[in-house]
Amino acid sequence: MVLHAQPDVQYDRRIGHDVIYEGERDMNDDLRIGTAEAIGTAVLVIGGPGTAIFATGGFNEGLNVGILGVSLAFGLSLLCMAYLIGRISGCHINPAVTIGMIATRKLEAAKSAPYFVGQFIGGIAGAGVIALILGGTEGYLGRAQDAGFASNGYGPHSPAGFDLLSVAIIEIIVTAAFVLIVLGTTDDKGVPNGFGPIAAGLGLALVHLISIPVSNTSVNPARSLATAVFQGDWALGQVWAFVVFPAIGALLAGAAWLVVGTHSTRAS
Repeated sequence: MVLHAQPDVQYDRRIGHDVIYEGERDMNDDLRIGTAEAIGTAVLVIGGPGTAIFATGGFNEGLNVGILGVSLAFGLSLLCMAYLIGRISGCHINPAVTIGMIATRKLEAAKSAPYFVGQFIGGIAGAGVIALILGGTEGYLGRAQDAGFASNGYGPHSPAGFDLLSVAIIEIIVTAAFVLIVLGTTDDKGVPNGFGPIAAGLGLALVHLISIPVSNTSVNPARSLATAVFQGDWALGQVWAFVVFPAIGALLAGAAWLVVGTHSTRAS
């Protein structure tokens, strides 16, 4: 049953399209937003962790794109999805971004459920696709799981052995930086129309270049949970950190934007 047939929309400068943020939404809009977020998050997980698993020498030493390649894979995945689904949901594809939007009153908390549900379901689906591909070749899935399945970690599971405190600091800082970039590109006085995805994609690539050696870079709880589920061992015991610390970073970004931002803080 359609509850509200004519939802209002808000122009999103990050993508150069109208997106449903303001006014009333109907159940079909919630379904569209949740589905769009699921698709976008699945592509992000396939593009980012997928590149880390398939193309960093784990199965062929000659096929190694390195940290730069993995970082670009994350950034390009976000950039492409922003142009594809931005007009539908704003292309958060990251619970930290949604938290930032709520904190700055760009999105009402009561209307955020389709975003969070879509993101976590889509992330797990994307990781499932990776596992399915690996399972098609004998022994490859087990090797990927033993190598961490591109999961985030601290202590012995940090790529460079960084302890929990170091991981907490960097995840909070880089998540805050990334969410601030997104908030800035969605501001009504932000970047030129249609250029927002470029800034967001490059921003995501940048934070990965900085923090992959420390934590394997989360900044996205949905991405972290997705790979932890299919790693199936130590990653599930550490994934809490990559839900809590990005959430803190997102809240800090929201608070900072309320102080320094020039955008309207009108709620949806």
